[in-house]
Amino acid sequence: MTTRRPRDLSAERSALLAAADRLLEGTPLRSESGRLTVTELLRESGLRRDVVYGDHKDLVEEFQYRVRAQQRTPAIAQSLADENAQLKQKLADATTALSKEREITAALRRLVAELDLELHAVHEGSGPARITTLPARRRPGSRV
Repeated sequence: MTTRRPRDLSAERSALLAAADRLLEGTPLRSESGRLTVTELLRESGLRRDVVYGDHKDLVEEFQYRVRAQQRTPAIAQSLADENAQLKQKLADATTALSKEREITAALRRLVAELDLELHAVHEGSGPARITTLPARRRPGSRV
């Protein structure tokens, strides 16, 4: 026959209070979602529902009161949401810039191909008999 270990009500209360604080601060250790619900409080504290509601219902009610009084998103959740919005904007800007660069690159490839064809035609003698040369580039500050 196994005997149960005696419960430490003080340690249970401390675990519940610490779990409530972590959830309200937005820094949960065990909770996956970090939502401000009693279910997440139980998960975060590591205590069973019957234990919490049997001996620590006052702490559950206090947690619910603190959640209602908070009227704001936890600081860590808000900072993550802000960072996410910034990253989405950066991604949108980068996507737009990439699209423009792809258009420019495609136009330059077409131009290079056309100039290459003209150059081969001139070397083979099938191109225009007369090639017009462009004037030399002027240096800045020189007067002509």
